[in-house]
Amino acid sequence: MKNGLGSSKYKPTEYRSLQAIIDAKRLESDLVAQKVQKARFAAKATKESSVLRQHRQVWSRECPRLQKAEDKAEKDICDFLEQIQPNGITDTAIFSLQDYGLVLEREREAFRVATVEPVHQLKDDLCFRLGELQHQQLTAHQSNWEQVVQQINFVKDQQDDINSKLHAEYVALEEEIVGLGLEKYLPSTSDSLLNTENIPEEVLDSDCPYPELKDSLIQAFHSLSETYHRRFQSLQEQLQRTDRFCGWCVADHQRFQFTLSQYTHEIPNHRALCMDMLQRLFPEKTRQELMEHERVWDWQRFTQAQLRVMTQQWQRDQEELLARALVTLQEARHAHQEELELHRYRQHQQDICSHLREKLRQWRTQQEEVAKLEAVIAARQQEEEEARLRREQEKESAIRSQQKEKVRQFYLKQKKRMEVLEQRDQERLANLRRVMGEQARRDKERVQFRADVLQQRRQERETQELERQRDEEEKQNRLEALRNQIGVVAEADPERMMADTEAWKNRHLNIKESELQRPLYSINTYTDTQIVADPRVRVEQALREAGLQHSHYAKEVLSVIRPPKPPRRDTKSIIKF
Repeated sequence: MKNGLGSSKYKPTEYRSLQAIIDAKRLESDLVAQKVQKARFAAKATKESSVLRQHRQVWSRECPRLQKAEDKAEKDICDFLEQIQPNGITDTAIFSLQDYGLVLEREREAFRVATVEPVHQLKDDLCFRLGELQHQQLTAHQSNWEQVVQQINFVKDQQDDINSKLHAEYVALEEEIVGLGLEKYLPSTSDSLLNTENIPEEVLDSDCPYPELKDSLIQAFHSLSETYHRRFQSLQEQLQRTDRFCGWCVADHQRFQFTLSQYTHEIPNHRALCMDMLQRLFPEKTRQELMEHERVWDWQRFTQAQLRVMTQQWQRDQEELLARALVTLQEARHAHQEELELHRYRQHQQDICSHLREKLRQWRTQQEEVAKLEAVIAARQQEEEEARLRREQEKESAIRSQQKEKVRQFYLKQKKRMEVLEQRDQERLANLRRVMGEQARRDKERVQFRADVLQQRRQERETQELERQRDEEEKQNRLEALRNQIGVVAEADPERMMADTEAWKNRHLNIKESELQRPLYSINTYTDTQIVADPRVRVEQALREAGLQHSHYAKEVLSVIRPPKPPRRDTKSIIKF
């Protein structure tokens, strides 16, 4: 630029065009981002609708079952009330119970009319309003919609008050049941196991002639009771680690338990649907807390199942031991009677007693081994359950990490793609600027060159026109001179002028002689030699002589034979029949 080349080599930057291009690219990127956001929202909405549809299917299966259970309970209560008969005229408790049932029925109907009917009426009213306003503008009825919203809020507040009153009544009724001490009448596993230490009266009051045998039987009952008591203590300690509702309140635990009972194993993808519904019901709790509560609840149910199984096992073992003890006592009594009757067989009776003691010892050993095996099996089942829960947690954590990694990779790819697009647009812009500048310079030079060429051609045409005019004048002068030279000087001879010339006579004489030697007509076709030279004609003639010209074999042979020369391209037809 110091040498004076700045004005001719460099061009001023067009900031307005650059700003327009940048705005266009920014608008395009914003449109792409909006499309991506819409796609994400659409995918999320589709997934949410699919999950809600599956929840509705589960609830549609659960509603008939609950309705059936409710109808069955009401029918059982009605049958029970109808089957109760008063003992006499003075027995007014039955009549008061029936009156109380009628009062409860009336209160229930009044409660339904006061709580459920307004909700259904509001729902029908909203459906009717939506049906009327499908083809109308919403702005035209703004005041009506405000009234509808106020009515909905009023119904919601009314339902909240009713739910709070019902909850208060439920808590009061529960406290009343606890205050009356009705829980002690409920059968429990601990009472049944505490009573297991009692020795059967058949064994204690039995008339056994061998005190050591009776003591061994009593000791067997004591050892059996102690074994099951120790196992019961261990299971009871496990149950006492958590309360009845696994650390939650009663309502939350019952909702949690009812939700788990809805999503059974036969439902496809029941695990994911169950966790989704639990997260919807308990938004304040995390997924880990829900899984931990489920694990504690499963462990509590497993422990209770173990208690029930242990109670059944104890009853079975108690009955077996009692049967064996009675048989043993009967055998001992018979043996003692035989010993008293036949003193010479005393040694034999002692052998029988020792044999019975050995059998009892073996049976006790077998029972202890069975108890150990059952304890080992229970411990193994517990370990398998814990391992299964641990595997599920690890699997879910791995899936979450994979999903996070996929999302991160997707965003990195999007970022790289945007950078590549931006770099490519910048390069394209620079190339377009350079090409446009070069094209402008070339256009300018081309215009100048065209103007020069046009001027030169105009001058050449003028020069050629002048030369043509001069040539035309010279030509006219020469023609005039020639006309003067060839002027008519001969005399007129009309007979010679109208007679035939010698050349014409000679030409017509030669034509007549040649016409006598030519054939009658010209032939424009193939000769017999050319036709016979075609192999297709010879093969067809041979097949015709053999009588096979119409057979399938002849068609196949003729279809594979090619002509001696390929046909010209202009003779091929493009029409397909």
